[in-house]
Amino acid sequence: MISSGVAGPLGALHLPRLWLKVSLEAAGKLAAGYPGLGKGYDQMTCDALGLDAAAVVEFIKANKPTYPAFEAWVRKNGKKLTKADIHRHNLAIQGYCHDDGTRKGILSASGLPDDGSVLPGAVDLNNLDDWFEFHAAVLK
Repeated sequence: MISSGVAGPLGALHLPRLWLKVSLEAAGKLAAGYPGLGKGYDQMTCDALGLDAAAVVEFIKANKPTYPAFEAWVRKNGKKLTKADIHRHNLAIQGYCHDDGTRKGILSASGLPDDGSVLPGAVDLNNLDDWFEFHAAVLK
């Protein structure tokens, strides 16, 4: 997976991951139970950039775009794409922390203590979760 902490040329964090997840879902290759466009970072990104979530999914499913082609569509269809809009969005992504239960579950699954020694941001915890799930599904 692509981390939520990654941005493409537009500069919006999480947008490449959103594209990848919806693309994998459209191809029938997304892990079972995992949302293509979910209510967390995905919806935050759509809202922050002024994108209609259903239109994002429809565009990706119908066109199977490369990432640059998807970003071109975002540039054409997004309603909030100023540098200030994108900066506010990126700060929201970087500053979001999971609830205690989610944090504890991710750390426990990865065999890490919940003692403050791991960065608490959701981006970092989601990376740990992705790596754990990838290992279990592909490498184990």
